[in-house]
Amino acid sequence: MATPEEFEAAAARSKELPAKPDNMTLLKLYALYKQGSEGDISGDRPGGFDFKAIAKYDAWAGMRGKSQDEARQEYVDFVNSLF
Repeated sequence: MATPEEFEAAAARSKELPAKPDNMTLLKLYALYKQGSEGDISGDRPGGFDFKAIAKYDAWAGMRGKSQDEARQEYVDFVNSLF
């Protein structure tokens, strides 16, 4: 499993990607990061026309049940695969 230090290093490295990722990749990065750092999402799904917030909520909610350790390792592996 990735250590907290490896996780944070991957988060910093994700800001230096050689090319801008597509939206699905960005959502996966977001969801894995949030699950790895905070655990399962709580709160209500955004409503209305805030499609970006809805997409982010849904991506994170899709990680529900995944342990923080597992999410951190997947995040580190995924960031590394983008280089």
